[in-house]
Amino acid sequence: MTLRNLTILGATGTIGVNTLDVVARHPDRFRVIALSGQNQVAKLAQQCRQFQPRYAVVLDAGKAKELDSLLAGTGTEVLVGMEALEWVSALPEVDSVMAAIVGAAGLRPALAAARAGKRVLLANKETLVMAGRFFMQAVQEHRATLLPIDSEHNAVFQSMPAGYDGNLAGHGVRRILLTASGGPFRTRAVETLKDVTPEQAVAHPNWVMGKKISVDSATMMNKGLEVIEARWLFNARPEQIEVVIHPQSIVHSMVEYLDGSVLAQLSNPDMRTPIAHSLAYPDRIEAGVNWLDLAKIGGLTFEAPDFARFPCLKLAYHALEAGGAAPAILNAANEEAVAAFLDHRLPYLGIAATLETVLEGLSDLAAESLDDLMEADAAARRAARALIPAS
Repeated sequence: MTLRNLTILGATGTIGVNTLDVVARHPDRFRVIALSGQNQVAKLAQQCRQFQPRYAVVLDAGKAKELDSLLAGTGTEVLVGMEALEWVSALPEVDSVMAAIVGAAGLRPALAAARAGKRVLLANKETLVMAGRFFMQAVQEHRATLLPIDSEHNAVFQSMPAGYDGNLAGHGVRRILLTASGGPFRTRAVETLKDVTPEQAVAHPNWVMGKKISVDSATMMNKGLEVIEARWLFNARPEQIEVVIHPQSIVHSMVEYLDGSVLAQLSNPDMRTPIAHSLAYPDRIEAGVNWLDLAKIGGLTFEAPDFARFPCLKLAYHALEAGGAAPAILNAANEEAVAAFLDHRLPYLGIAATLETVLEGLSDLAAESLDDLMEADAAARRAARALIPAS
């Protein structure tokens, strides 16, 4: 058994908390070297006292001072800033990096981990949505190992043939089927969606998640971003990735083969399953997850998504087909629109309307470098903010 040294980026978020839960169950397998957080300083301090990392990283100098005071005498060194996040992601003694920082801020440290040849446990969607081509090049050039944490992509990974090298047809794969719960508004009358409140949108029926990702699940932008991710993770064309709504969230995704076989990964909806799979890969370890009782569940149902109900999913397919900077523009505009919706400055249906307008207005932006993509991200944010009321 190999002891693996971990950096956990985004330790105070849902993925980070679940990762530490799995780690705590296997102290003989994992050692935490660095943790990072953003706003929840007290929570990060508590995690540091429990797991005793060498380093704790925050982005804000004021938060760093507060954290340093809370960790006085513990031996954990507090670091601050984006460069510090990149540094702890590339430390020679670190084997695996859980990249779970939400949003575009997670791109640089995830890229640093890939360039350092680490095992990158990728939970940050934006890394592949914004810069999939550049990130996958870094993984290949520096011989990093990439393991997906999203339950859907982890399910696809588990259902792919052994030794999959990015050639779907060569391995007999016809298509990838990403499942989606349909969120809280799957059966709500479309004409009433204009009245959706932030409180209703974050009330996911199956998963416990942060507010932003919960809204993305309600609009199915989350699934749209996962389609873009799957394109890069598995070298699949847009038409080889299909979304199917599965309200029970038991089948996490499927792979269909040319002979008609469909392989699926099933489990209770608990993020500790894909986290444990990736932490210990290729081993299997106990994750604290309840065993799946199919007889108790009784039935599994599937349906096609309705683009009239979920226009954000259609926009994501359009952005993927357009290529270039379009996915980065879509992601950035969505972050701004969702934040405005949660702040009661934008109606629910205004999210998709904002994205469509921004995509149309910035269709000619370059995407030849990471700098180009970061500028596209910034331009999309400016364009989205210009469309959103200030209060």
